[in-house]
Amino acid sequence: MKTIYFDCFSGASGDMFVGALLDLGVDFDRLKAALDTLDVSGYTITAKKVKKKGVMATQFNVALDPTVKQPHRHLRHVVEIIDRGALPDSVKEAAKETFLRIAESEAQVHGSTIEKVHFHEVGAIDSIVDIVGAHYGLNELGSPRIVVSPMHVGAGTVECAHGVMPVPAPATALLLRGIPTYGGDVQAELVTPTGAALMAHLASSFGAMPTMTIDRIGYGSGTRDLSDRANVLRALLGEAADGSASGEEVTIIETNIDDMIPELLPVLIEEAMMAGARDVFVTPISCKKGRPGHLITVLCDAAKSDAIASVIFRNSTTLGVRIRTERRICLDREWKDAATPWGKVRVKLGAFHGEQTVASPEFEDCRAVANAAGVPVLKVYHAALAAAVKGEWSAD
Repeated sequence: MKTIYFDCFSGASGDMFVGALLDLGVDFDRLKAALDTLDVSGYTITAKKVKKKGVMATQFNVALDPTVKQPHRHLRHVVEIIDRGALPDSVKEAAKETFLRIAESEAQVHGSTIEKVHFHEVGAIDSIVDIVGAHYGLNELGSPRIVVSPMHVGAGTVECAHGVMPVPAPATALLLRGIPTYGGDVQAELVTPTGAALMAHLASSFGAMPTMTIDRIGYGSGTRDLSDRANVLRALLGEAADGSASGEEVTIIETNIDDMIPELLPVLIEEAMMAGARDVFVTPISCKKGRPGHLITVLCDAAKSDAIASVIFRNSTTLGVRIRTERRICLDREWKDAATPWGKVRVKLGAFHGEQTVASPEFEDCRAVANAAGVPVLKVYHAALAAAVKGEWSAD
């Protein structure tokens, strides 16, 4: 399985994350073109090679125009900016889910709600660019599985919107719940809220580097210079050894519900997906005394089980959930653009031990192309599937 292992020995931030992806080979011009579709102004982005303790790395920078006043933003403002961008749907959803994590953490710190809380630093343009850029970059690399080392948070204090606070800052600490972290002697904030949110959302697991064949290595540079180490985020891209055959662990959260109106089920599913669930499904069941009910099943990463359980309790009538760990075998997955007579459609490809077994056109792409061309969605779907079978991919 295609995998990126992020080694956070010097922490992690949004700009380091994007820099590491650029160092792995993501095209800067394509990234910039995608970010330019966001409805924001007053910034420029650059990427350059720098040396950190003798290690060559890519430094991604978002420079703000001091003459352009940036407003305080709420979650709804950030969601609107992302939704208006000309980005793949998967990138939009992942970016919005990452910001939802941040909003929930900020709301808890302030004793407020996600609708009312200001985003402070993470609502600024640079954080929007970093988060959207990170998800777009991963999409460009084929949406690999993400494994992350224990996160080095640093030590000392940091000045933030709440005044002088110990490292990690309040919102960062909440975002790191359930994630292995450590301090150390570096007197600096090494993990930012944006870096914590990205790793918490993306990681399938945290721990030692998996057995893998390394293809490429990227280094994303931080801004400051540290005295005892290179201030870089290392990303190792490759194939996890026998990933398809050995499978991976996944957490299953279930509950039986027989006293909730069914209109609330779509809300529960949506909230669970926004909180980072891998999948959610509902099965009709017969409960005690013959009552009709529903079995709610959520698949998620172990680090996200508490957050998912909280979503279930807040959005259903259940009094408890069951949690267990299972192993699953997944196909190696990648995305390619299929050429159709009416436009390109993304196709998800699945392979087992190197043999392609599945090709699935993205339905939302088919619908968008069909609506623009005035043809049936099924016609576009069949054309995309036929192109995928023949290997007729878009050159763009």
